[in-house]
Amino acid sequence: MSLNRVQLIGNLTRDPDVKQIPGGQTVATFSVATSFSWNDSSGARQSKTEFHNIVAWRKLAEICGQYLKKGAKVFVEGKLQTRDWQGEDGVKRYRTEVVADNMIML
Repeated sequence: MSLNRVQLIGNLTRDPDVKQIPGGQTVATFSVATSFSWNDSSGARQSKTEFHNIVAWRKLAEICGQYLKKGAKVFVEGKLQTRDWQGEDGVKRYRTEVVADNMIML
C-alpha cells in the first residue's frame, strides 16, 4: 500500500496562469508559499518559507483562475508529481508539482 497526498495552507505568490491546451482542457498553474517558525539554540526566532508549484485541471482550473488572486490564503489538496523534460541546452530538467484535486478559498 502507498499514499501520495499533500495538504497545504498558504498564500498565492502570483495570480493563476490559466491556459487551454490542445484538446480543449483547461489548466491553471500558480504557486503557494508556506512558512514556519522556530527558536534556534540561542533562543532567536527563525523562519523559513517554502514555495510550492500547483497545477489544477478542468473545472477546478477555471475556478482557480476566476477567484484566486496574488496574496489570497488558500487550502490546496492533491498529489505530488514530478515531470522531466529536455531543456534547449540539452540538460534534463525536473519539476515537482502538486496536482490539485481540491481547493478551498480561506
